[in-house]
Amino acid sequence: MGRKVTLATCSLNQWALDFDGNFERILKSIDVSKSRGAKYRLGPELEICGYGCGDHFYESDTLLHSFQVLKKLLESPSTQDIICDVGMPIMHHNVRYNCRVLFLNRKILLIRPKMMMANHGNYRELRWFSPWKKLRQVEEYFLPRMLQEVTGQDTVPFGDCVLSTKDTCIGSEICAELWSPRSPHVDMSLDGVEIITNSSASHHELRKADARVNLIMSATHKCGGIYLYANQKGCDGDRLYYDGCAMLAVNGDIVARGAQFSLDDVEVVTATFDLEDVRSYRGETCQPHLVSSSILSDPLPTCLWFGLCSVDIDIGKTCFKPDELLGPACWLWDYLRRSGQAGFLVPLSGGVDSSSTACIVYSMCVLVCRAVQDGNNQVLEDVRRVVCDPSYRPQEPRELCGRVFTTCYMDSENSSEDTHNRAKELANQIGSTHMTINIELAVKGMLGIFSLVTGKLPSFRANGGSDRENLALQNIQARIRMVLAYLFAQLSLWAQGRPGGLLVLGSANVDESLTGYFTKYDCSSADINPIGGISKTDLKSFLHYCVDHFQLHSLRGILAAPPTAELEPLMEGQVSQTDETDMGMTYAELSVMGRLRKISKCGPYSMFCKLIHTWRETLSPTQVAVTVKHFFRRYSVNRHKMTTITPSYHAESYSPDDNRFDLRPFLYNTRWSLQFRCIDDEVGWNSMGTELFLLLFSITFIAIAFIFMYNNEQVDKSCSIILSP
Repeated sequence: MGRKVTLATCSLNQWALDFDGNFERILKSIDVSKSRGAKYRLGPELEICGYGCGDHFYESDTLLHSFQVLKKLLESPSTQDIICDVGMPIMHHNVRYNCRVLFLNRKILLIRPKMMMANHGNYRELRWFSPWKKLRQVEEYFLPRMLQEVTGQDTVPFGDCVLSTKDTCIGSEICAELWSPRSPHVDMSLDGVEIITNSSASHHELRKADARVNLIMSATHKCGGIYLYANQKGCDGDRLYYDGCAMLAVNGDIVARGAQFSLDDVEVVTATFDLEDVRSYRGETCQPHLVSSSILSDPLPTCLWFGLCSVDIDIGKTCFKPDELLGPACWLWDYLRRSGQAGFLVPLSGGVDSSSTACIVYSMCVLVCRAVQDGNNQVLEDVRRVVCDPSYRPQEPRELCGRVFTTCYMDSENSSEDTHNRAKELANQIGSTHMTINIELAVKGMLGIFSLVTGKLPSFRANGGSDRENLALQNIQARIRMVLAYLFAQLSLWAQGRPGGLLVLGSANVDESLTGYFTKYDCSSADINPIGGISKTDLKSFLHYCVDHFQLHSLRGILAAPPTAELEPLMEGQVSQTDETDMGMTYAELSVMGRLRKISKCGPYSMFCKLIHTWRETLSPTQVAVTVKHFFRRYSVNRHKMTTITPSYHAESYSPDDNRFDLRPFLYNTRWSLQFRCIDDEVGWNSMGTELFLLLFSITFIAIAFIFMYNNEQVDKSCSIILSP
């Protein structure tokens, strides 16, 4: 008797409220699954309406249109003879739930609501959904009339239950439940459920994919069983990028895994398993813990006429290790093709940040060309729409970059020849349409208006001006660059006789945002920012990656140069202003303090207490105190800038993105009186302890010296007695 089952999971590029497009992508994934012999297909979380609907979940339209799509799926011939597992919101007894709907041959088998909500960081599920609290309980859900006409069912099972077929048993987890300390898969596995599924909308963060893989491997290693993981992919309308990585695992091993970053809207991953492998594994490792089923003793949906097993076939094992540095590039592509714009514009300064943004756009072009060469007609159709040329076919990344990417170096009397050359060389290597724009005339015009009204003309600090004058003169340059960036983004293609406009990309990294080291409404203000959630350290790593993989050797000079805003006068033609001097701390220090502030939830005092140990080899307690106080002063003084920050790709858990990820106030008492006083007291105790140690050491040393001298004196006397005549 066959015990082999072929199962399919998928990553879909679903778009919030794009019901027609979402339906087509779901249907395509089902067709691919069936063509590969799968009897069960799993899709991402809330795939029918899109995960990122936000407050649209409150609207009855969202529920209605989701049921309309479900009706079309039930009626489609593609969904026959395969168990389809789809995600959508459902209201039961006037309570809104995030649900999985399992159906087969025009019959709904069960509706499984999510029991553990994701409600931290970027997630607000408790704002729209309630968790199902009735563990191992099933109720009757009355179907809408439109579904009753299709299924012939008045009610279907709704609740915490599993699905029994004639040859195995399938149980569901939904996204955050895998990450919970009380994951349902443990009890289900001990109750004999052999196939566990997880439909997710898990966003990309740097270094997060490994944690996800390890959780799935651990779940099946300790409990045995087969685990299917489906995930959303792409940008569904917000700052997050969902990075796919659909996978299948058995008994602690990943046997098939999809790409983490791909431009394919539909990616299906399948594998064939032998159920006897699960039973043998559990018989050896889990036997003492297996219990008579408490889940299966409750009423549960069954489809005993349908089996998943097929004749014996070979089980192939594949494992793909993706490169997670391409997430922002995929996010940019989704944003570009869905925004209706013709490309991007970046003010390229010749520094690490703007160069990283430019390299992300270039890597996007690499992915697009690769997808077209692989025969992806959807990507080709999107490229042609972006460049407004129905016959266009991209040949190589530099050529495509020249069509969709414009860079500009905004020159002033404070700009150095080095940064100008570095920007130009990088633009030549990636193939962007590059221009140099001198802003000096605009700066002088603005200052002329001010002088005409007030009768005064401010000066830089280097020329005898005050700090206030110096800062104002820097800010006017930065803000003029923003105005010019938008002007050229709107009209540069028009000037060339080409249709469309450009999206302005920002280039402020997460470290600078955290301390507000940028001018409000300057060239960090843009349409979107692909590096706004990435630290300076990781950006440098990305540029090294680009040197090695894309042969962009001009980046070596950019990496070697000290970061600078170039807003103050040059000294003998050389840059005199650096970012780290202006900030009063290094980027390495800033990255450490940012993670302590955001991830470890440290206030001033607890951060100081951690850092006096972390930095004890390089800084004294007094120096640590000064650095921590300076960080919190800058953080609190500039927190208001986060209310206007450019929407950024989310890549770090210490993102300061206001009202989305970082729910902190923007008006602080910047003196932090009690907090700083506690630090001072701690420094005082440390200093007192040091002084007490030195005092005791001195006393001890004097005592030892006195004893030593006294003993020597006695020895001398005894010797003199012996030797005297």
